[in-house]
Amino acid sequence: MSTSLDDTAFDVLFRDARSQNKWLDKPVSEETLKELYDLMKWAPTSANCFPIRIVFAHSQAEKDRLSTMVMDGNIEKVRTAGAVAIMGYDTKFFDHLPELFPHDETARSWFADAPDVAEATAFRNSTLQGAYLMMAARSLGLDCGPLSGFDPAAVEAAYFPGGQITANFLCGLGYGDPEGLFGRSPRPDFDKFCSIL
Repeated sequence: MSTSLDDTAFDVLFRDARSQNKWLDKPVSEETLKELYDLMKWAPTSANCFPIRIVFAHSQAEKDRLSTMVMDGNIEKVRTAGAVAIMGYDTKFFDHLPELFPHDETARSWFADAPDVAEATAFRNSTLQGAYLMMAARSLGLDCGPLSGFDPAAVEAAYFPGGQITANFLCGLGYGDPEGLFGRSPRPDFDKFCSIL
């Protein structure tokens, strides 16, 4: 059952939300990080495969460490965020399907026996989950600053050792400083990139 949100909610989640480049010196609590995960987890993934694995760099020491693994333009964004979600995906997510998708006992074999399908599924669905996490964060009053300018090998070695989890992207979380924003980039109209057949 769906209920439409009002314009204020649409503004918070989409129309007025911006990717942040600068952060206010305002902490994000561990409780808030757990709350946004508890919202995000209800959004759909293929066969409830749930491949995302998240490490939240929350302490200043961890944000400083992570900042050594990003492009120069992202260093301060990482160091000064309230927290940074390091989004990875488990390449063997299918080992959890007996628990997460008990409706079909053969579900694990759909991916375990098809490495290319497993990789594509893990990447696609973890990316969706990262977007869900951003929507959950915005719904809780946090701002987001997603980043792809980082060294995946360094991040994986530091935060996902063992080779089973692949780094996907980073997302700063906190309270954005309006001084870090520039003019909003245009968004195309429906007819430019969409069609209805």
